[in-house]
Formats: sequence, structure tokens, C-alpha cells
Amino acid sequence: MKIVKTNQLDPMYPSNFSSVLDKFFNDSFGAIEKPFNPAVDIAEDEKNFEIHVAVPGVQKKDFNVEFVDGKLNISGERKLEEKKEGKNFHSIESQYGSFKRSFFLPEDVKADAIEATYEDGLLKVLIPKKEKTEVKKAIEVK
Repeated sequence: MKIVKTNQLDPMYPSNFSSVLDKFFNDSFGAIEKPFNPAVDIAEDEKNFEIHVAVPGVQKKDFNVEFVDGKLNISGERKLEEKKEGKNFHSIESQYGSFKRSFFLPEDVKADAIEATYEDGLLKVLIPKKEKTEVKKAIEVK
């Protein structure tokens, strides 16, 4: 069956079955054009901050993680696989493209000890905190 785009008076209400299919497929594939903004979870405990970025289907080499002037930048690209091998996609809801997420970090982090690992579609960035030193001094009352 070949789908042919038709002109009609009101595109919200298709006039025939072919128009319904046309609207369905065009709206489904329009989702590819949305910007890719991966989900991020941020956690904190006594010793570390952790940032988890959900980006399945990305290779380690496609990430760039850097810390510059108190800001952690995480960027990368999820590429659309061009191999079709006889497949006709009717709907693509996965997001593809370049992304960049930035986070301002507090001053009490060890910038030289930040680590990033990628496993099972999850990029984990571990940001250790500096040990807090308690400044205690007795003050004489005059």
C-alpha cells in the first residue's frame, strides 16, 4: 500500500482512511525532530554527589565529560542507526541527536577525582566531596 499525502480543508479531521494513515505516519515520524534531552538523576550522600544520565545506545567514545570553572558539562550524541535491512518502521519514539547537560557544582568537590563510567545505558558520574574540616576555636570573652 502506498501512502500519498493529500490536501484537505481541515487536517485535524481526515476525510478518508488514506488521510487517517497519512496523519498517523507523519505525526509519528515528526517526533524524530524533537531535541534529545536525556533524563538525569542526581543523588548525594556524605562523601559524594552522583549524576546518572540515561542514554541507552550510545558508545563510550561518544561522550564528553569535563569540569570547567565550577561547572560540569556532559555532552554526547546518540546516532540513528541507518541499517534498515528490510525493516519498515511505522513509529520511532526514541530520541536521537546531540545533547548537552551542565551542572554547577558546589565548591566543596574534589575536581581532580571526578570519575565517569558507562554501563547498561547509564552514564554515572561520581563527584567526591572534600572532607570537611571543623574549625573550632575558643573565644575569650572580655
